[in-house]
Amino acid sequence: MSFISKKQGFATRAIHHGYNPREHQGALIPPIFLSSTFTFETAELGGKCFSGEDPGYFYTRIGNPTLALFESRMASLEGGDSAVAFGSGMGAIASTLWTLLRPGDEIIVDRTMYGCTFAFLNHGIGHFGVQVSHVDLRNPQNLKDVISKKTKVVYLETPVNPTMSLVDIAAVAEIAHQHAAKVVVDNTYCSPYLQQPIALGADVVVHSATKYIGGHGDVTAGVAVMADAETALQIRMQGLKDLTGAVLSPQDAYLLLRGLKTLDLRLDRHCDNAQVIAELLDSHPAVQTVYFPGLKSFPQYELAKSQMRRFGGIVAFELVGGVGAGKKFLDALQMISRAVSLGDAESLAQHPASMTHSTYTPQERQAAGISDGLVRISVGLETLQDLKDDVSQALDSLL
Repeated sequence: MSFISKKQGFATRAIHHGYNPREHQGALIPPIFLSSTFTFETAELGGKCFSGEDPGYFYTRIGNPTLALFESRMASLEGGDSAVAFGSGMGAIASTLWTLLRPGDEIIVDRTMYGCTFAFLNHGIGHFGVQVSHVDLRNPQNLKDVISKKTKVVYLETPVNPTMSLVDIAAVAEIAHQHAAKVVVDNTYCSPYLQQPIALGADVVVHSATKYIGGHGDVTAGVAVMADAETALQIRMQGLKDLTGAVLSPQDAYLLLRGLKTLDLRLDRHCDNAQVIAELLDSHPAVQTVYFPGLKSFPQYELAKSQMRRFGGIVAFELVGGVGAGKKFLDALQMISRAVSLGDAESLAQHPASMTHSTYTPQERQAAGISDGLVRISVGLETLQDLKDDVSQALDSLL
């Protein structure tokens, strides 16, 4: 039993929830349970564990004490009932959707999403009898116009990777629930510190925990948080156990627990730095357009204020001169690394059209609003002046 309740603050729960050192020989840091299998006192108990009658541990693919602590902590931070950990963000997404969808069902997804999610839907599950329908969810009315009794899941990211557009979670959830469809939200860009989709009506929240939750670029992981325990058990026993086997290791769960302890501190610094970098970009003559929810010129600024605690650490922009200028800018960066992923302590810059979103055809990228010249920066935790200096000199090289 933990001595920390859900009523306590975010940081307190991120550090303490679900663990009492006095129950583990006084160990301040939770132990890592490396065993792949677990013994049973009796054969009867073993049978009950396998049938689900007893919540005991029997095999790490289904459950492990180190993973369970991480899951419990994530459920608390997201305001959900239960969570399931996975070996990657795509493991979380694939396991969730394979569980919730059957041949003949429809999934409505936003017009834009992470490249590998797009590929899983359109080149994967869509080939197994599931209808994948892309709708511009920036306007909830578009969902209302097309949703039907066949629709079982509405799936979205907000902010969207990489265009930074937003979706009104509460409005989408209201429409979806009127048709008995579940709402699944990818909350990777925000983490539970900046946005809590379940409180806005979402049924399932998925993360690439590789990003802000881990926070140090040294772990690949995913997690799904559910509003109800029944859906969580279904995803664990079907999607994880039988369909994908996308298991998180206990060592990686330990790294995620470590990352959670500083999540709020890191996110505040990411947000502080990103706001200044977005404003710098917005004022530079080499920049054509900046996409960042914290700019008052951002078309969905008011929505961002209403459903996000702060505006995040990701900035996307287009340069005068298009794709050629974008690549020249990336090559001119000296401290900021050219790399995909996001949420690390280090600032990372990438070109979505040729990197993270290369699974789209050029026509699909155009329909999704991803221009060939778009550049994305995951603004890190470096000293702000050093970040400004690096971005400024790279921009100046274009003039």
